[in-house]
Amino acid sequence: MNKLLSTTIREVSQKIHDGTVRPSEICKASVKLTSIVKPLNAYITVTNDVAEKQASDADTRQRQNSLLGQLDGIPIAVKDNYCVKNKPTTCASRMLANFSPGYNATVYERLRKQGAVLIGKTNLDEFAMGSGTIDSFYGPTKNVWGSKVLSQFYSCESSPVLTQELHGKDAWCIAGGSSGGSAIAVATGTCYAALGSDTGGSTRNPASYCGLIGLKPTYGLVSRYGLIPLLNSMDVPGILARTVDDTVLILNAIAGSDTADPTTVQREYVPINLSETVDVSNLRIGIPKEYGVQGISEEVQACWDRVSRHLEEAGASIIPVSLPHTNYSIVCYSVLNRCDVASNLACYDGIEYGHRADEWSSTNKLYTKTRSEGFNDVVKGRILVGNYFLLAENYKEYYVKAMKMRRLIAQDFDVLWNNNIDLLLTPTTLTEAPSYNEFAMLDNQTQCLIQDHCTQPANMAGLPAINVPIKLSRRGLPLSLQLMAPLFHEQRLLSIAKWIEQIVQFPKLELKDTCLFE
Repeated sequence: MNKLLSTTIREVSQKIHDGTVRPSEICKASVKLTSIVKPLNAYITVTNDVAEKQASDADTRQRQNSLLGQLDGIPIAVKDNYCVKNKPTTCASRMLANFSPGYNATVYERLRKQGAVLIGKTNLDEFAMGSGTIDSFYGPTKNVWGSKVLSQFYSCESSPVLTQELHGKDAWCIAGGSSGGSAIAVATGTCYAALGSDTGGSTRNPASYCGLIGLKPTYGLVSRYGLIPLLNSMDVPGILARTVDDTVLILNAIAGSDTADPTTVQREYVPINLSETVDVSNLRIGIPKEYGVQGISEEVQACWDRVSRHLEEAGASIIPVSLPHTNYSIVCYSVLNRCDVASNLACYDGIEYGHRADEWSSTNKLYTKTRSEGFNDVVKGRILVGNYFLLAENYKEYYVKAMKMRRLIAQDFDVLWNNNIDLLLTPTTLTEAPSYNEFAMLDNQTQCLIQDHCTQPANMAGLPAINVPIKLSRRGLPLSLQLMAPLFHEQRLLSIAKWIEQIVQFPKLELKDTCLFE
């Protein structure tokens, strides 16, 4: 069972279909594993009651030879900013600590209808505002790499993973954010895939630090209905999984138009099917110079050079390119982010739902006390700055200028695609996962400026992008790269990601044989 939890959806699905393992057995082991890796704080809520019922239903379908497909009986997790009917959906905030919605987010509902088993709701930065998963009302999520929990695993290369545990209080490595809980849930084997959300890199960033595939689809390809919004024009449901093939299975289940979400593209989704062999010989791969910024580590640069060399040796053309407005992108993103935050979070006032302060003297005082108690300092800071940007005298100076700059950033990408560049290859993050001590020394704004530099331009342009783990650093921490493609070219993006995955053979974690039986 241990090795089964560390394998792929395709492999475990085959065992379910041929009757050699029951979904309820996998579910039981997954739930037990959540308690073993609990020190990492990946989950806000473990939904064992839901999981047991869904797994039991999958058992019945297995006996009746009426399984729903490759996801039937497969444990998954969902970031806790997606609505799940009658289950807490907290956004990792005191403001929503007691909120249980009466409906399911479309992406979860589609997975449920495919027979997927919900193991739990995962941790995040409060209201997805962060890049480390350290700003949660329920405490930070810790990275499995470099932690004591890593002793429960070994790499699939038959030798122990070479890593040194960090010592000292708060010396653990961050999981990345804001979907760090989903990343750790997948990395530790408690589920086979998890939903994140990606506004400026919040799926790809933790995927980079945790050694996972992290996909941000094209904006509008996947429904946002039931995803509590951060930035409406950039939020995209993201997928975290161990392999590209598993990512494709999840994407095929959740993608497509949704009448409940008018921002989805109203056309039929054609499921993606990847070949086992990928030909890269005719591709033109762009290497944007603006991503090789000061602060990129020597090891990340070496990974970038190595994969570029592999592609070139396989016949692809590696072409230096420029995205001239990249340096303005993070500032533009910060302005637009705060404006949307101020608007989207205005509804949390203690009246209709969410936290309500014990204040009865006046409505204004109720609003003030409720929002002061319900939000953390990061969220309150963004609300205040966003309202400043949206003042009548500031609107054109900040919001309108940022929207104009966003158009120029998107046009930079269009110029490359129109010049027959097929994909872009860049770093995802500039370094390996930093320690909490290093990360927490910086304020939230500076953290995001560094962590989102390579990821948020894809959100500004609505482009599909994917993180692919490449190797372990000298300290035994994952190093990763990012691919970006033109709008709705997920087939091309995922195909090349699979080719890189096959070439680099990133070491996978497997549970030790004794882990679930000690």
